[in-house]
Amino acid sequence: MTEVAPRVAPATTAAPRSEQPGFTVWFTGLPSSGKSTLAEMLFKELEARRMKVELLDGDVVRTNLSKGLGYSREDRDTNILRIGWVAERLTHHGVAVIVSAISPYRATRDQVRMQVGDFVEVFVSCPLEECVRRDVKGLYEKAMRGEIKEFTGVSDPYEPPLNPEVIVETDRATPKECMELILSRLREIGYLSEPAPLTNPS
Repeated sequence: MTEVAPRVAPATTAAPRSEQPGFTVWFTGLPSSGKSTLAEMLFKELEARRMKVELLDGDVVRTNLSKGLGYSREDRDTNILRIGWVAERLTHHGVAVIVSAISPYRATRDQVRMQVGDFVEVFVSCPLEECVRRDVKGLYEKAMRGEIKEFTGVSDPYEPPLNPEVIVETDRATPKECMELILSRLREIGYLSEPAPLTNPS
């Protein structure tokens, strides 16, 4: 896995920009794989540590920042790059940014990685069959019937990361176990201090 070096403040007599290192944790995976659940758990964990933290959910961003975009490859890329730009600005100012977005195309995610710099990619791995089973909205079934076009995992491809910092298998591990793995990796990289009790025991 590629190590991501923490941001080091330049040697200067001026006050540091922020005592907290800015970084972005980017959750990517199929629809219904568990991205939002883990992103919200991580948000609560970092908030409990009194860190400056912001959660950018793909669906919410589409409603507020990318309204009018469709689901063609070009529109998907535009949406992800917009999220990436916001994440980069917040990261630059010492915020821990958590992004939950399908972000199906590897090249676009890699572009965001280069843009943000302090970037931790979390691949939320889950078999398609399990994602379909979890889908309470029935979107997969509609896509399989052809009622929804350009649906990731059915009629549109998902390209898994090649070297993510973290892989969590949500069909094999509980949310708490997945979160412990993510927090451990963030400590290894240098973005978090020693362990703190998980805020959500489930």
